[in-house]
Amino acid sequence: MSDDGQSPYKRGPNKHSVGNVAAHRRRQHAVTVGKERREALMRTKRLCRVRVSADITIPLDSDMVINEDQSVLEAQTSSAVEELKLAIAYQGKGATQKRVNALCQLRNLLSRSEFPPIEAALKAGAIDLLVQCLSFGSPDQQLLEAAWCLTNIAAGEPEETKALLPAIPLLIAHIGENSSLPVAEQCAWALGNVAGEGDELRKLLLLQGALPPLARMMVLDKGSSVRTAAWALSNLIKGPDPRAATELIKINGILDAIIRHFRKADEELATEIAWVVVYLSALSDVATSMLVKSDLLQLLAERLSASNNLQLLIPVLRSLGNLVAGDNYATNVVLVAGHGITGLVKCLKSEHRVLKKEAAWVLSNIAAGSIEHKQLIYSSEALPLLLRLLSTAPFDIRKEVAYVLGNLCVTPSEGAGRPQLILEHLVSLVGQGCLPGFIDLVRSADIEAARLGLQFIELVLRGMPNGKGPKLVEIEDGIDAMERFQFHENDDLRIMANELVDRYFGEDYGLDE
Repeated sequence: MSDDGQSPYKRGPNKHSVGNVAAHRRRQHAVTVGKERREALMRTKRLCRVRVSADITIPLDSDMVINEDQSVLEAQTSSAVEELKLAIAYQGKGATQKRVNALCQLRNLLSRSEFPPIEAALKAGAIDLLVQCLSFGSPDQQLLEAAWCLTNIAAGEPEETKALLPAIPLLIAHIGENSSLPVAEQCAWALGNVAGEGDELRKLLLLQGALPPLARMMVLDKGSSVRTAAWALSNLIKGPDPRAATELIKINGILDAIIRHFRKADEELATEIAWVVVYLSALSDVATSMLVKSDLLQLLAERLSASNNLQLLIPVLRSLGNLVAGDNYATNVVLVAGHGITGLVKCLKSEHRVLKKEAAWVLSNIAAGSIEHKQLIYSSEALPLLLRLLSTAPFDIRKEVAYVLGNLCVTPSEGAGRPQLILEHLVSLVGQGCLPGFIDLVRSADIEAARLGLQFIELVLRGMPNGKGPKLVEIEDGIDAMERFQFHENDDLRIMANELVDRYFGEDYGLDE
């Protein structure tokens, strides 16, 4: 799996630091999460093991997932492709049923193993035969079986997915309005797997016109096809080029469909719709503006508060984080409704580390906003949870928490100047023991975390009343942590650390004592 796709978060070109606008953190979040292999394997490609619709009768093995010797499966697959070749060449009585039976045999082999014999099918020449079976005028059962085979081939390794290139025009054509719903949905599934492979294939699908028919399928209220279309679209628009996301949101009926499905749908469909929102809000300012002005924020906050479904909460959190990034109106909607903080607190308390990290990321975007928003977090139940996580959580969570706490201590900054302190917050947080957590970040090998730690140390040195900052930093071994940057290869960190040491811990430091 080589998805270079740019995934679910809206974190900017680089993650800006304490005091900078959260909107700048969006697109890198989208990039980095797309590279999380475990999630990508789960979300981007899917084998089809059962029929997509009950409208067409498809014979299914009673035991679809079996433990069988791979060499046996490969031999059976090669034989099945040869049978399909003979069936296509046959022109006598019962030719259609003969082709369907041969396709069914191949589909069973490609569906029933955890590691389908895709390579064997490709070596035997399956793609050209399956493309022939997708020809216009073919019976629906033949089209469905052929599309099903292609769906599972597309779920394979990168080169196996690329083998579908000759089939793409017909797969797109068969998700049009003239196709039966089961055939259209199966073809959408195949295209979703192709789109999940990476940017190159996404561009090809977009150039060949896959977006509008998939969007139309999502607009309709027709069973599982809405869910399949939403999943395929989330793969298709995930970037890094934002134009597909902008094109999608402009399609007539899409915004209304997103709102309607998200309001009324079960959690499975709501999850797929939420992923579409994640990419729309991560990549397209046009889409973000339209989504913020709709009822979606309120619906997201309500889902966050009410649901305990991990698969749904992840895209809901990411969508919320994207939409509130740098947008005070959106933040007001989430916070004033009351659901926002309640749901985020619930996630900070969760046993799932991914929810803690996502919730902290959302709070970091909110904390980068107005003073009123900072005050809401500061006075909420979230604050003691964040302080505890800063000292006890795994590194990635601690880094997100540090962004929240750091942003709570400064006013929104304009330009490149130093942010102004919110002294009450700084004194309180330092008094509650957060400084060691930031100094630990300075000692980390992560450049971004180290910069964040140094910036907070600067706030302490500059801002603590009665000149107490240097002594507090010294007590926590902050001087030693900063001196490790004396000859560091990163110019910014080296200069920042050396300037702090020289300014606050120079030759005269400690003489008054």
